[in-house]
Amino acid sequence: MEYISLNSIVKAVEGKLLIKGSKELFNSISIDTRKIEPESIFIAIKGEKFNANNFTVEASKKGAALCIVDEIKFEKQDINKDTSVVIVENTKKALLKLAEFYRSTLNIKIVGITGSTGKTSTKDMTYAILSEKYKVFKTQGNFNNEIGLPLMIFNLDNSYDIAVLEMGMSNFFEIHNMVEAARPDIALITNIGISHIENLKTREYILEAKLEIADYFNDHSTLILNVDNDMLSTVTREDKIYKIIKTGIESSCDVKAENARLEETSVIFDIFKNDKLMFKDFKIDLPGKHNISNALLVIACGELFGLTYEEMNKGIEKLNMTSMRLDIVKGEKYTIVDDCYNASPDSMIAAIDVLKNISGERKIAVFGTMRELGDRAYDAHKEIGAYARKNLVDLLVVLGEFKAAFEEGFKDNEKIKYFVSTEEAAEFLESFLEKKDVILVKASRAMKFEKIVEHLKKGNKLIDR
Repeated sequence: MEYISLNSIVKAVEGKLLIKGSKELFNSISIDTRKIEPESIFIAIKGEKFNANNFTVEASKKGAALCIVDEIKFEKQDINKDTSVVIVENTKKALLKLAEFYRSTLNIKIVGITGSTGKTSTKDMTYAILSEKYKVFKTQGNFNNEIGLPLMIFNLDNSYDIAVLEMGMSNFFEIHNMVEAARPDIALITNIGISHIENLKTREYILEAKLEIADYFNDHSTLILNVDNDMLSTVTREDKIYKIIKTGIESSCDVKAENARLEETSVIFDIFKNDKLMFKDFKIDLPGKHNISNALLVIACGELFGLTYEEMNKGIEKLNMTSMRLDIVKGEKYTIVDDCYNASPDSMIAAIDVLKNISGERKIAVFGTMRELGDRAYDAHKEIGAYARKNLVDLLVVLGEFKAAFEEGFKDNEKIKYFVSTEEAAEFLESFLEKKDVILVKASRAMKFEKIVEHLKKGNKLIDR
């Protein structure tokens, strides 16, 4: 983070200086008193179960040179003489406002990425490709919300050429608030599914919320869309001041993949632009047709930054994926497809497609609950059960509250098992699995299915990949 002055901070957050300390310049920010660095800024965020305003004195004593609060939970004499205190109306909003100001001081291009599924994989691919030519920053972990994204912005400085920022949401105006701070130059939207339909009610509203990523676009901005997705295919150039690039496999579009080959652990395809062959045998060491769709968005983005297809193909060879996302773990006994990070109907279908394509004796799927589907939840779980049966899953292991929905869709009670806990499921699988079996483990993150994966890895010596 570059240095910013006290006066600039007070103005940016629209705050009032309550206490004037000794420091005038700051170059680090924390919202956690356990991670405070000397002479840093501490922003006291209120959450559902905690109020960081209660830790203002602790932050000051640990070396924070500036505390930004929205409640006075301290006595003035308890604040270190070197610490300034600024009060604002709302510290969450102040965090975003300060990030917006800080971003305005940087000479850096921002790529924003959103979508119902595939955001993180697309972020990782974008980072890999662009890093072949530029110094690139990417969102770390799951810092993709209204608190995490501004913290990522504060990690930037003018040594970077490009920042690739992931943006998630569960309701209207969340992406709007993030892009007000980040001001992306280019945005990629992977797809529109039914994740968060519990809050947003319809896929049309989900599309509207995702398109907030273009709210601060100008005539130099570009939106890149996967138009194989039925909702994204409805987005037109009419009344748009910015450019739209359309990508796809099946659709008529600007950047297209043809002659796709789906291997066990990779995909290979030819790239066409405006119906003209541009590059043959572009390879990505990730399984699944959905990763071709994600890659096309990234390739279109790479072109905007002046990379050749050869450079992009070379960059993708260095791809380093975030863990627990379709990670194929081959062992001497059986193969595990670890996809424990999250689950939605689209990502469940993509994972089943990958499972189907891996050579092995029996195919086993371990599924749990998909969250935030509202009134669509039962039918969505039923449809996944049906898709598993259609794609010849030999055994479906189920946890969570939608046992009946999975059973109704799968239609074969002799090939479905239900367990209450991950421990019970893991113990059953350990005794059930045989040599050359392939097992897919997937559910929403809250179900902690990584415990099943870790259990299965024990005693299944890994084969070098």
